[in-house]
Amino acid sequence: MKKVICITGASSGIGLATALKFAHEGWTVYAGTRHLKREQELYQNVEGLQFVELEVTQPESIQQVIDRIEAEQGKLDLLFCNAGFGYLRALGQAPFPEIEDVFNTNVYGVMHTIRAALPLLQKTGYGHIVATSSVGGLVGQPMNEVYCASKFAVEGLLESLATYYKPQFNIDITLLEPGAIATEFNSTVMGHVASTGGVLEDEYKPILDAYRAAFLERNVEPQKADSVADVMWELVQLETKPLRLRTSERAEAFVARKVSTDPTGLEGVLSTRRIQLNM
Repeated sequence: MKKVICITGASSGIGLATALKFAHEGWTVYAGTRHLKREQELYQNVEGLQFVELEVTQPESIQQVIDRIEAEQGKLDLLFCNAGFGYLRALGQAPFPEIEDVFNTNVYGVMHTIRAALPLLQKTGYGHIVATSSVGGLVGQPMNEVYCASKFAVEGLLESLATYYKPQFNIDITLLEPGAIATEFNSTVMGHVASTGGVLEDEYKPILDAYRAAFLERNVEPQKADSVADVMWELVQLETKPLRLRTSERAEAFVARKVSTDPTGLEGVLSTRRIQLNM
């Protein structure tokens, strides 16, 4: 019997690349999107790939998809909580409704999705939950504090679930931690900045300019979404699933710098020590 994966945020980027990869590898894929008609038309000839209307900020939308999977497949092997978006604006600039939007999708969306899928995963008797985090879930960055806070929350959520989901329910937990993804920063994040007032001429602008320059210098050739999908495929082949998985050497190196230097490109902004705890 074919294995079954449900993916949120599958209309583009990592989610779409993963949906196509797993369908081509013979899985049955339920790919969540808010653009159902468009995706159905574009990918109607991909065997095993079914796009479903799914909005992670609406629990009833998620439940309808899970109920459909249960009715049609009777099981769920892999839940990939991928829906999310970046946000580049200082806390002192950010309108609170925009902060709520970030958390509603990046954090509460993951919670809603796991809560809805857990009974089916338990019924299946095994399973794997993967959530797209970020190196921004491990390393704070200037002007990214709202986004980083949301990803730090996802890290804490899944790390906590991992302490008992595997021994209690036989469900593995993995945090997927990519760095910069091709097109994401300029087309999505900066596009959102432009649509919500643009780069403001205020005291934060020099910080943003320095951060953008350092970011672009570090990511001349950002990782492609197809490459992350390949990492996802390699992950599911592992007998022992890791809790955290960086998706590139660049992401690994960026996180490693947290304990030794300033990863932001702004000297003196960040300093970190390791403290050995005897527990």
